[in-house]
Amino acid sequence: MEDPSTATTSPRRLAVLISGEGTNLQALINAQNTSSLPNTRIVLVLANRKNARGLIRASTALPPIPTTYLGLQPFLKSNPGKTREDYDVEVARIVLRAKPDAVVCAGWMHIVSEGFLDVFKGTRVLDGEALSREIPVINIHPALFGQFDGTHAVERGFEAFQKGEVDELGVMVHRVVKEVDRGEPLIQRRVEVVKGEAIEAYEERLHKVEWEIIVEATRMVLDEVQPPLSSDSSS
Repeated sequence: MEDPSTATTSPRRLAVLISGEGTNLQALINAQNTSSLPNTRIVLVLANRKNARGLIRASTALPPIPTTYLGLQPFLKSNPGKTREDYDVEVARIVLRAKPDAVVCAGWMHIVSEGFLDVFKGTRVLDGEALSREIPVINIHPALFGQFDGTHAVERGFEAFQKGEVDELGVMVHRVVKEVDRGEPLIQRRVEVVKGEAIEAYEERLHKVEWEIIVEATRMVLDEVQPPLSSDSSS
């Protein structure tokens, strides 16, 4: 149900980067223009995998959300001499065309280069158009800060817990910096894990927490760049 107060000002614009199933994207789709994520519209979903189910989630949303696909290997094959960083800058160029207020990496399985981040900081100008302000880029990662950086964090963390090497696990949303999964955490939340349980049981609990905190953290960064109406903040 749409928050009635959101109709009186231009919506905050959100771009989402995905690689797969898109369940975190779905949480954002469900939350946009509700009290959880007021006065907000997802204006672009970009995937780096052609068969990412999240693209279908976006295109079948009501109203449909614009989508696009750009894969690293097809880009490099079509542009001889170009590099991985050139690909990242092209992704940034596509995202900038949607004029987002914030960018959310929601299961984006690609480590972005410093060149990508410089575009959104405003220190690298594309097509002669300088940014008037920095555009925040955030990422969800299924581990607590400093615990299991990089890929396969769920499996690595679960195995470490079962071996008694760590005594707690969790998930965070953090600002994206050049060091992988080392940006400032916006939200961290511990997730219950039980000795001897199947990893699928842990994953189910973890995903439910992910769907909550990705919305909460997205609202935090949007509120920084475009505070909600007073009627939103007082409710």
